[in-house]
Amino acid sequence: MTLQHSNSTTANKEGWHGKLNLVYADRLNSTQLIHSHHQAPLKVQRPFYPEGEKVCHSVMLHTAGGVVGGDRLSCKFHLQPNAQALITTAAASKIYRSNGLQARQKIHVQVDAGACLEWLPQATILFNGAIYQQDIRVDLATGGSFLGWEITRFGRSARGEKFLQGEWRSHTEVWQEGVPLWIDRQWLPGNEEVFHSPHGLAGQPIAGSLVWVGSAVSGEILAKARSLWDGVGEVGVTQLQNGFLCRYRGASTSEVRHWFTVVWQLLRVSFLHRGGCLPRVWQI
Repeated sequence: MTLQHSNSTTANKEGWHGKLNLVYADRLNSTQLIHSHHQAPLKVQRPFYPEGEKVCHSVMLHTAGGVVGGDRLSCKFHLQPNAQALITTAAASKIYRSNGLQARQKIHVQVDAGACLEWLPQATILFNGAIYQQDIRVDLATGGSFLGWEITRFGRSARGEKFLQGEWRSHTEVWQEGVPLWIDRQWLPGNEEVFHSPHGLAGQPIAGSLVWVGSAVSGEILAKARSLWDGVGEVGVTQLQNGFLCRYRGASTSEVRHWFTVVWQLLRVSFLHRGGCLPRVWQI
């Protein structure tokens, strides 16, 4: 494995410019992290193999503790043919109130033939007044697959805070051989009207999306995913051309995380032929 890192330990006056570049390869039916380059404040822990050598678990770290206006974070994940990786984060991401500048994170994923990436970050907490945009671009080869989720809490609702100032944008695109399979663009300006609008948050502080792209999903699996929901928030399950999508809007991180986790385990059994194996960092 190639390890590289920057010696920079402080941010410039315009914010952090963090980078993380990971490359995974299949070596005799064992997925190995063969290249890792990072620049502060992003890092990755050593690989874990809690379910055997076939699937490599990786945990991302943000050593600065949170994201502020002007920060620019860039991640690149490349899974070479037949590699199997699960990437999560060590803790919830915190996006602090902005000083007027936008904070931005860009993630580019390349999944080669026969490979699969499970991108399962912990929740993002958007402080009131934050200005943040996340862009995810996934390029799938034929036979590649991607499962990812995003859980966002708008405002520190445990303190009674609402997201009434600032802006949140989330752009996700999944392409295969130059053809768009799923493009999702969300925009939420922070104000009272949008927070309470049925076309916005409907007064709920949390929104979540889970997407699977790589194999056609039967009506039976869609029905099963719906039946696994037993919470009080609003949810929806939609069939995509080559996958499916789950949405959540509600008030409980544990509620949406539980549903997404059991749906993820359903997809693992149905398409990846392996059981659920929770990343150890979730259990801390």
